[in-house]
Amino acid sequence: MSSAPHILVIRRRYLGDIVLLGPVFRNLKLHWPQARVAVLCEPAYAGVLAMNPDVDEVFHFPQGAADWARLAWRLRAARFTHVLDLDNRDKTAFLARFTGAPVRVTQRHVEKIHFPSFYTAHEVLPQEFLDSRHITDLYLHLLDAIGVPVTTHECRLTPRGEDLAFAQQLLSTLNPRLSTRRILVHPGSRSAWRVWPPANFAAVADQLQSEGKVSVAFIAGPGEQATVDEIFRHMKTPATRLTEKLSVPQLAALFASFDTLLCHDSGPMHLAAAVGTRVVALFGSQPMHVWQPVGERHLTLQPPLPCVNCVSPGVCTPHDSYHNHCVRNLTPERVYAAVRASLEGASPDAPRLSGS
Repeated sequence: MSSAPHILVIRRRYLGDIVLLGPVFRNLKLHWPQARVAVLCEPAYAGVLAMNPDVDEVFHFPQGAADWARLAWRLRAARFTHVLDLDNRDKTAFLARFTGAPVRVTQRHVEKIHFPSFYTAHEVLPQEFLDSRHITDLYLHLLDAIGVPVTTHECRLTPRGEDLAFAQQLLSTLNPRLSTRRILVHPGSRSAWRVWPPANFAAVADQLQSEGKVSVAFIAGPGEQATVDEIFRHMKTPATRLTEKLSVPQLAALFASFDTLLCHDSGPMHLAAAVGTRVVALFGSQPMHVWQPVGERHLTLQPPLPCVNCVSPGVCTPHDSYHNHCVRNLTPERVYAAVRASLEGASPDAPRLSGS
């Protein structure tokens, strides 16, 4: 086998998951500095990998059925030495086998392996594996199958210069008088059950801005603008609203231009943490130790669990974090205090990322 491995990592989606693959790539490059690392993911998340210096090439999952054969032959022609399949679906199992790579490994948490004979090594991890571990530990565990030691959990992305310049220009156009301290609020979530009430976001933003020297801006993803509309109807102080459609690298650069991001447990939370922005994250009943942002400077808030004051009795589904309103038990006072603590941890005179 070549002394410079050619490695394919397969992970289809989502934003947070792709961001959190960073430690896998970093440990691969630390162990094999000359290795070429390629990633197969959906096109929507390729922008994350463009900011990761440990990734050399990106392949995209096909958008149409006719493109699967073309992708399979491209992967085979790449002559990979290792395939790390972090999805283990029927199609990814086939692709892994078709590459012809001498080493093909996969794992699943609790669920059975799809087409185990297509891999040279596979493992089913027990339910309790994540009882006291972060999700990145699950991803990193697969490195053991190929003899790569885990020496770092670092999860860092580097925004590109042109995207930083774009973010600075956007902010100066929207609000040229932004205060020294900047708070960005992302109030959306893929799950409507996990959204903190708009009136609460408005109360926190008003209190921060009424004290002076703090500017609050809001941004939302596709389909989340109605949440911001509702927040603005409750607000008593003016705030900046960003409505532009941004690429993932542009969004990362925007995050890097703020001191703190206030958000839910979400993909944007992980993206902001990876570019070095402090995060204040609101959790409901989802396991916070599994999904908390990577790094030491972030603050995560969660109501007491198990729930002792259900806000939606008869509506919430106990023990199902995708169908309960537990996050609503967080008070505006507690969230305000966390954002204020995050700001106090950042020096107002510290150099800010810029495009220069």
